[in-house]
This record gives sequence, C-alpha cells and structure tokens, in this order.
Amino acid sequence: MPVTREYVARIADRLIDDLMTDFPAVLIVGPRACGKTTTARRHAQTVIQLDREAEAAVVRADPEGALDVTRPVLLDEWQVAPEVLGAVKRSVDTRPGPGAFLITGSVRSDLHAEGWPLTGRAIRVEMHGLIQREIEGAIDLDPLFDRLHADPTGALRNTTTDMALNDYLDLAIRGGYPDSVLASTATARRRWLRAYVDQVVSRDAELIDSGRDPLKLRRYLYVLCLNTAGVTAAKTLYETAGINSRTAQAYDRLIGNLLLAEEVPAWWTNRLKRLTKAPKRYISDPGIAAAVLQIDRQGLRRSADLLGRVLDTFVASQLRAEARVGESDPTLYHLRTADQHHEIDLLAEYPDGTVFAFEIKSSAAVTARDARHLAWLRDELGDRFIGGAVLHTGPRSFALGDRLIAAPIAALWSRPAERQT
Repeated sequence: MPVTREYVARIADRLIDDLMTDFPAVLIVGPRACGKTTTARRHAQTVIQLDREAEAAVVRADPEGALDVTRPVLLDEWQVAPEVLGAVKRSVDTRPGPGAFLITGSVRSDLHAEGWPLTGRAIRVEMHGLIQREIEGAIDLDPLFDRLHADPTGALRNTTTDMALNDYLDLAIRGGYPDSVLASTATARRRWLRAYVDQVVSRDAELIDSGRDPLKLRRYLYVLCLNTAGVTAAKTLYETAGINSRTAQAYDRLIGNLLLAEEVPAWWTNRLKRLTKAPKRYISDPGIAAAVLQIDRQGLRRSADLLGRVLDTFVASQLRAEARVGESDPTLYHLRTADQHHEIDLLAEYPDGTVFAFEIKSSAAVTARDARHLAWLRDELGDRFIGGAVLHTGPRSFALGDRLIAAPIAALWSRPAERQT
C-alpha cells in the first residue's frame, strides 16, 4: 500500500488563507514537485488536475462547464490547458467574489505577457521547496523579515546551536524539494534529484521550447550551477558552456521560466556612487546545484569557492521564501562596488527605505573584520541602515558593533524557546 506522508505545514498557508478572503483567484507558481499542489489542495473544495489528460480534455471541450463546481476550485498545472484561464476570467467577471479559484503552475512564462487573461483578477504567490523553518515545524514564528524590521539585531540575538559547517552542507545538498527532504536514504535522495533534473531538462523544457538542444541546455545549466551565487559576466558563462550569446539568452529565459534559477538585482542608491548593475545569479535550490554537479559534502570541502557558493545559495533560499510571506514586504538585492572594494551578499530593502544586510561566511570564527562591508554601508546610509548580520557556521550570536551582529545561520529558523534570555 502507498505510504501517506504527514503534511509539512508551509509558511505560505497563512498567506494563501488571507489572500483568498480578499481576491477571487490566487495563482500559486513554483517549480515542479516543490509542494504547491499539496498545499493548494488544503485550501480547495474541488480539484481539477490538468496534467491528467482525461481531465484536461474535459476542460478544453467545455471550459465554462468544467468550472461549474463547488468552490474554491483548484486548477492544477494551468500551463497544460491554458485555455482554462479565459474561462476563469469570464467566471470571475460574471460571478465575482473572493476565494473562488486556486491556480497552480510550474512555469513562469506568459505571466506578465500582454493579453494575460488574469491581470487584475488573480494575485500571485510564489513557492519553492521547503525551508528549514517549515521542516522543523516553526511556522508559528512571525516571518523573519517582519521580526528584523521590528527589532533588527534583537531578532537574531542570543541564538545558540550545535550545528556546524558539515551540518549546513548536508542541508544544502539535500535541498528543499519535499521528495528529497523526506527520502529515506542519501542514495534515494541523490537518485530522486538527478531524475528530477533529467525530467525538467528534457520533458518540461520541451513543453516551453521545443527547439532547444538538451545536451547544450544541460551543459549551460552545469555552468550556471558552478557559478551559483555569483556576479559572473554572461560572456564567461556562455563561452564556458560552448554556446553563443543568442543561445545563452534563450536558455536563460527557459531556465528562469522553469524556476530553476533566478536573478537578484543589484541595489542602487543616489548616496553611493559606482555600484555595479549586474545581477547576482542563483540556482533556486542548492540540492539541484549539487545534483547537476554530482558533488557531495566531501567534494564541496575540497573546493572553497564552490563550498561558499553552495552555502550562499542555501541561505538565499531561506531568505527568499521569508521575504515573500511577511507584512513588511522587503525586496532582496545584492551590492557590489564597481572597484570591488565593497561587496554585500544580500540586502533587504523595506518599502520605508530602510535596509537590513547580510554577509554569509563558511567560517565558525567571525571577527569585526568580517563585518567591515556592513560597517561601511552603515556609515554611508546612516539611519536608513537598521541592521546587518554576518551569518556564520559557529555556535552562537554576538555583537560586532553598532547595529551589527554575528549569528549562526540556524538563527534564521530558531524558535524563541531555543534562545537564551
């Protein structure tokens, strides 16, 4: 008999509940197998699985009739039968009211295209894999960035942990996809991740762009994984992959639409001059990067550069998810000066213009020197800078100066009960 897994509550659950009280349709977008369908089912009364051809055929034949069911109705994997979106638009227009539709999709393409039928009718929620706060059952904590905005250094203060570098690397290699997280053995996890990459690069990519070369696409994805968490020139990437600029641009769009990678924009302000405008590229899930590179913890420890990139990618995956669910609504950036004298891994800017910044270190021994770029930004921005943290692999939090703190990476998901008072 099949094994029924207990549902792992997501930080998006509360957000979806809130949005469904105000909007007629909620569009949940995320990579295949990230758990969005499982989550959406918990908020729906009727489920239509469009990736099942029998159900998709019914919708194609009579979209309006197919939607005449008990609401809320979940339309799973809209991109398989996109004509259903026109029926959703007409239904919302003729029978308005909140909480009517949940729509999930595994591609980002067309969401902002001219003629997108749900403009003004659906609110978008982006999901990725599980983050550690969800895995440890700490979703009752307020979103991290809300806590940081209210108490910038206090939110990370007094954290202690037994975790060390190897533990964080194991979490990164495992990734956040539920099937990977819940795999019974490391071997099963590796096999699942590699099979996932195979399917996305071959079958899923074919649905979006039938003209791509699977071997070249895989090679380009490999190069992106090698350079995850980097500000790498496009020419360097496509020349390393052995493709031309035009092909690389097409593959960037494809990989982005498949939600395998994303770009964090460069931060800019009038108060600072000569800031680079190049984005920082991330593979969305560090487990995918490890699977594509076919590397384990020991392999990472043999390459300081790759270890730092994968650890940065892991932390970014935690922060990205937290930034999208809170009331404070920050936007994530990176910062680098053109002369490369100053660089900050990730920076959250709130709508009120205040900033909280992060440096990510693989070391367990952090000093004030590791916070020098944060101190520079603090001094340049004055009151706009509300705090900065050096996230490290050591056991505890401690102050590094005015509005600066060193904190274990585990502080991002620690419960208050685990903190000393």
